[in-house]
Amino acid sequence: MGRPLRPALFVLAMALGVAGCQSNKPEAVLSPPGKSAALRKMEKVALAAHTCWFGSRDPAFKAYRMSNELGSFSGRPRFLIVPAKSMESRPLLVVQSEGPAARVEAFGPLLEGEHGKRISADLNRWASGDPSCVARA
Repeated sequence: MGRPLRPALFVLAMALGVAGCQSNKPEAVLSPPGKSAALRKMEKVALAAHTCWFGSRDPAFKAYRMSNELGSFSGRPRFLIVPAKSMESRPLLVVQSEGPAARVEAFGPLLEGEHGKRISADLNRWASGDPSCVARA
Protein backbone atom coordinates (compact mmCIF):
# COMPACT_ATOMS: atom_id res chain seq x y z
CA MET A 1 0.00 0.00 0.00
CA GLY A 2 3.02 2.27 0.17
CA ARG A 3 3.18 2.55 -3.61
CA PRO A 4 0.25 4.95 -4.19
CA LEU A 5 1.81 7.34 -1.68
CA ARG A 6 5.04 7.76 -3.69
CA PRO A 7 3.48 9.70 -6.62
CA ALA A 8 1.74 11.99 -4.11
CA LEU A 9 5.03 12.62 -2.28
CA PHE A 10 6.78 13.27 -5.58
CA VAL A 11 4.15 15.87 -6.59
CA LEU A 12 4.39 17.51 -3.14
CA ALA A 13 8.20 17.63 -3.33
CA MET A 14 8.06 19.20 -6.81
CA ALA A 15 5.54 21.81 -5.69
CA LEU A 16 7.71 22.76 -2.72
CA GLY A 17 10.78 22.94 -4.94
CA VAL A 18 9.10 25.26 -7.40
CA ALA A 19 7.69 27.43 -4.60
CA GLY A 20 11.18 27.74 -3.12
CA CYS A 21 12.51 29.15 -6.40
CA GLN A 22 9.97 31.94 -6.60
CA SER A 23 10.94 35.46 -5.57
CA ASN A 24 9.08 37.29 -2.84
CA LYS A 25 10.39 40.64 -4.09
CA PRO A 26 7.52 42.95 -5.16
CA GLU A 27 9.85 45.04 -7.34
CA ALA A 28 10.29 42.04 -9.64
CA VAL A 29 6.61 42.38 -10.51
CA LEU A 30 6.55 46.18 -10.69
CA SER A 31 9.70 46.64 -12.76
CA PRO A 32 10.26 43.86 -15.30
CA PRO A 33 13.93 43.13 -15.92
CA GLY A 34 15.45 44.74 -18.99
CA LYS A 35 12.96 47.61 -19.24
CA SER A 36 14.97 50.83 -19.28
CA ALA A 37 13.84 54.17 -17.86
CA ALA A 38 13.81 55.53 -21.40
CA LEU A 39 11.46 52.78 -22.57
CA ARG A 40 9.11 53.20 -19.60
CA LYS A 41 8.89 56.95 -20.23
CA MET A 42 8.40 56.57 -23.98
CA GLU A 43 5.60 54.05 -23.43
CA LYS A 44 3.74 56.69 -21.42
CA VAL A 45 4.44 59.50 -23.89
CA ALA A 46 3.48 57.33 -26.89
CA LEU A 47 0.25 56.22 -25.22
CA ALA A 48 -0.70 59.84 -24.47
CA ALA A 49 0.17 60.90 -28.04
CA HIS A 50 -1.91 58.11 -29.51
CA THR A 51 -4.85 58.83 -27.21
CA CYS A 52 -4.80 62.61 -27.53
CA TRP A 53 -3.72 63.13 -31.12
CA PHE A 54 -5.00 60.11 -33.00
CA GLY A 55 -7.54 58.31 -30.77
CA SER A 56 -9.47 61.54 -30.29
CA ARG A 57 -9.45 62.19 -34.05
CA ASP A 58 -7.81 65.56 -33.53
CA PRO A 59 -8.12 67.47 -36.84
CA ALA A 60 -4.54 68.76 -36.51
CA PHE A 61 -3.28 65.18 -36.92
CA LYS A 62 -5.77 63.90 -39.49
CA ALA A 63 -3.16 63.83 -42.27
CA TYR A 64 -0.65 61.83 -40.19
CA ARG A 65 -0.13 58.37 -38.72
CA MET A 66 1.92 57.22 -35.79
CA SER A 67 4.58 54.56 -36.14
CA ASN A 68 5.88 53.08 -32.89
CA GLU A 69 9.46 51.94 -32.65
CA LEU A 70 9.50 51.45 -28.89
CA GLY A 71 11.17 48.06 -29.19
CA SER A 72 14.27 49.57 -30.78
CA PHE A 73 17.52 47.86 -29.83
CA SER A 74 19.41 51.13 -30.29
CA GLY A 75 18.69 52.19 -26.70
CA ARG A 76 16.49 54.98 -28.04
CA PRO A 77 12.84 53.97 -27.95
CA ARG A 78 10.89 56.29 -30.19
CA PHE A 79 7.80 56.92 -32.23
CA LEU A 80 7.44 58.64 -35.56
CA ILE A 81 4.73 60.78 -37.08
CA VAL A 82 4.53 60.18 -40.82
CA PRO A 83 2.18 61.21 -43.64
CA ALA A 84 -0.95 59.04 -43.56
CA LYS A 85 -0.87 58.35 -47.29
CA SER A 86 2.84 57.62 -47.42
CA MET A 87 3.88 55.62 -44.36
CA GLU A 88 7.29 54.86 -45.90
CA SER A 89 8.12 58.58 -46.25
CA ARG A 90 10.63 60.40 -44.12
CA PRO A 91 9.19 61.12 -40.65
CA LEU A 92 7.78 64.57 -40.00
CA LEU A 93 8.28 64.19 -36.25
CA VAL A 94 10.57 61.93 -34.25
CA VAL A 95 10.06 61.63 -30.48
CA GLN A 96 12.65 59.60 -28.59
CA SER A 97 14.12 59.04 -25.16
CA GLU A 98 17.55 57.90 -24.12
CA GLY A 99 19.67 57.10 -21.09
CA PRO A 100 19.00 56.62 -17.40
CA ALA A 101 17.52 60.14 -17.10
CA ALA A 102 15.03 59.23 -19.88
CA ARG A 103 15.16 62.69 -21.38
CA VAL A 104 12.58 63.05 -24.14
CA GLU A 105 13.74 64.70 -27.37
CA ALA A 106 11.72 65.67 -30.42
CA PHE A 107 12.76 66.89 -33.83
CA GLY A 108 11.32 67.25 -37.31
CA PRO A 109 9.48 69.73 -39.50
CA LEU A 110 6.18 69.45 -37.60
CA LEU A 111 7.80 71.35 -34.72
CA GLU A 112 8.37 74.30 -37.05
CA GLY A 113 4.84 74.25 -38.45
CA GLU A 114 1.48 75.62 -37.42
CA HIS A 115 1.09 73.24 -34.46
CA GLY A 116 4.73 73.22 -33.33
CA LYS A 117 4.21 75.05 -30.02
CA ARG A 118 1.27 72.85 -29.14
CA ILE A 119 3.20 69.65 -30.00
CA SER A 120 6.12 70.78 -27.82
CA ALA A 121 3.78 71.66 -24.94
CA ASP A 122 1.99 68.30 -25.21
CA LEU A 123 5.27 66.34 -25.28
CA ASN A 124 6.70 68.28 -22.33
CA ARG A 125 3.53 67.71 -20.30
CA TRP A 126 3.45 63.98 -21.05
CA ALA A 127 7.18 63.57 -20.38
CA SER A 128 6.69 65.20 -16.97
CA GLY A 129 4.08 62.58 -16.10
CA ASP A 130 0.82 64.41 -16.84
CA PRO A 131 -1.10 62.26 -19.39
CA SER A 132 -3.88 64.82 -19.94
CA CYS A 133 -4.76 65.83 -23.47
CA VAL A 134 -5.23 69.53 -22.85
CA ALA A 135 -2.80 71.81 -21.08
CA ARG A 136 -4.12 72.90 -17.71
CA ALA A 137 -4.39 76.62 -17.13
